Amino acid sequence: MMRIISPSFKVVTDLNREEILRKIELAGRISHKSEEKISEDSAAKFVKHLLKIGHESVLEHVNISVIIICDRGVSHELVRHRLASYTQESTRYCDYAKKGEIAVIKPVFLTEGTDKYRVWKTAMELIEKSYFHLRDLGLKPEEARSVLPNSLKTEIFVTANIREWRHIFELRCNAAAHPQMREIMVPLLQLFQQKLPPLFDDFSIDLENNIASRASF
Repeated sequence: MMRIISPSFKVVTDLNREEILRKIELAGRISHKSEEKISEDSAAKFVKHLLKIGHESVLEHVNISVIIICDRGVSHELVRHRLASYTQESTRYCDYAKKGEIAVIKPVFLTEGTDKYRVWKTAMELIEKSYFHLRDLGLKPEEARSVLPNSLKTEIFVTANIREWRHIFELRCNAAAHPQMREIMVPLLQLFQQKLPPLFDDFSIDLENNIASRASF
């Protein structure tokens, strides 16, 4: 029986603010040869200064890994960010017939009870039946997957350095980004802001419209 689920994410890296800022500060201080200025409370101020002057290469020394559950369409956009590493649920090797169901992501722009939602849901149910039928006829999972939709749920392990995460958020949280991408990325950015100031403080988040953009310090 088909499951309809919402997208989600889980940060699997320990977002230890002080440790991360100290590491970035050390890299920046080596560049400036000002290690003697490192103190117990110097990291946040210095990192904010580096961002202000555009010295973002030091951010590449810290990686953050996130497990994202989204639909295949969103994942296809996400993996276009080449300065990141990805491991994704494989439709070649996952046999959804053995699981007895496929899971799909509910589109954020469809409202349950409407004609548009009913058309989408009917199409997903038909696809599930077609996939199971093809498996019953002897097709392998890697062959039967040809009928699976963009709405199919996928799980993807994403690792990127902080500089690349900032780039991802800049592109994927703005008004021009796909609404299902923003559905994931804006809350993730909000979490990063909470856990790692000042590394993401230059983003302004509009929760009412679920968008975000880079702002000046």
